Amino acid sequence: MQDVKLLTPAQGEALVRYARKIIESHFGAPKPEIPEILKEIFAENRGVFVTLSRYPGHELRGCIGYPEPTLPLGLAVERAALSSALEDPRFPRLKAYELDQVVVEVSVLTKPELIEVNNPREYPKKIKVGRDGLIVEQGFYRGLLLPQVPVEWGWDVEEFLAHTCMKAGLTPDQWLNPATKLYRFTAQIFAEKEPHGEIEEKKLGG
Repeated sequence: MQDVKLLTPAQGEALVRYARKIIESHFGAPKPEIPEILKEIFAENRGVFVTLSRYPGHELRGCIGYPEPTLPLGLAVERAALSSALEDPRFPRLKAYELDQVVVEVSVLTKPELIEVNNPREYPKKIKVGRDGLIVEQGFYRGLLLPQVPVEWGWDVEEFLAHTCMKAGLTPDQWLNPATKLYRFTAQIFAEKEPHGEIEEKKLGG
């Protein structure tokens, strides 16, 4: 994995609060100013995902993002936050009353890197649950799962591979197809413990 500048805990906290305020601004709150502590990192191109989950229980309510570092982080967070609340095709648009019922989580990604193997059966040895996120790509089919997903569901590596294939619209065993490309990435994950509450950096144990 490539070396990237990590966010500090203070930056992570500011990032999550900024993402929430961006969503709240859609419902009439003032659009937030960019905190001074984030101005430098916001200018860097980084991949990012914003995840909304119902509280309590952590049932998914929306998750949209940018796997590749194609946009400045500030713009990517703003777009991902609004899209996760309003444009995730799996869910209805977030309602104003739900702002007090969801927790906000922001994952800042490293650039995905191709996992190179001589035989697809080598993939499980190249992937570590709790460290890696995955992208499966085959032709027009593409699916991504963040590093926290297999940890939250208790999957082993092969289950992680199978579910990423299914996320791409493929059968679970398509990671064994030599025509399938796999990419891995890592992420720094910052999340509210409860709506509007304390923010922590998630450590996945990888």
